[in-house]
Amino acid sequence: MLFKSLEFKNVVGQKVKVVDIPVLEEENSYYFMIQVRLQTFITAIYQERNARKFYSFKEYLKRVMKWPDYEQLFKSAELKNNA
Repeated sequence: MLFKSLEFKNVVGQKVKVVDIPVLEEENSYYFMIQVRLQTFITAIYQERNARKFYSFKEYLKRVMKWPDYEQLFKSAELKNNA
């Protein structure tokens, strides 16, 4: 899975970086949900006065998504014979 990052300035001008944003195809069943959650997450960070400089969107999703959905979204293909 590919990940992207986003960097912006919040309401007080502090530089904030959000990493681990999954890149999904538009046909993916989780595409809309991830877009909405990302917008909500960024809006909350933007309004925060005492924001940290670094956020992980993947960790945020771990807290707010149902665990089976999270596992399905971030499932990793197991390598055969350590290849």
